[in-house]
Amino acid sequence: MKIFSANLDNLRKLYINQLQMLLSTEQQITEALPKMIDKATDVQLKQAFQSHLQETREQVMRLEQILNASVGEATTNKCKVMAALVTETEDMVRDAADNDVRDAALISAGQRVEHYEIACYGAVRHWAEILGETKHAELLDKTLKEEGHADHLLTQISNRVNPQAEKAA
Repeated sequence: MKIFSANLDNLRKLYINQLQMLLSTEQQITEALPKMIDKATDVQLKQAFQSHLQETREQVMRLEQILNASVGEATTNKCKVMAALVTETEDMVRDAADNDVRDAALISAGQRVEHYEIACYGAVRHWAEILGETKHAELLDKTLKEEGHADHLLTQISNRVNPQAEKAA
C-alpha cells in the first residue's frame, strides 16, 4: 500500500507517471529476456528474443531520454503488471516438461508482454501528442512499432511451434 499519493491531477503528471512505469517495465523485460532465451529451444524463437533484447535496451534509452528532458531525471515507478507477467512466465516455463510445449509457453508469455506494452505505448504516445511533445511522440511511436513487429514475429513462430507442441506426449 502506498503511503503517499502520486497526485495525478493533470495529464502531464499522468504522462510522466506512466513513462516511469514503462521504464520499469522495460528494465524488467531486460532482466527476463536472457532467461527466456536460455530456456527456448526453437532457433527462430531464440533469435527473436535476442533481437528484441537489443531493441528493449534501446527502448530503455529512449524512455530515459524522454524522462531526462521532461523532469531532469529518469526514475522508475515499479510496474506491478510486468512483475506478475514475469512470475507467470517463470511458472509456465518451470511446469512445461516438453521442449515444444515450453517454447509455446514462452511465445504466449512474450505475446502477453507485447500486447501490454502496445496498449501502454499507444496511450502515452497519444498523450505526448496532446501535450505538444512531438519529439516524444515520435520516439514512443518508434517503440510502439517495434513492439507490434515483435508480436507479429512471435505469431509467425507460433504457427510452426504450436502444432509441434500439440503432438507432445
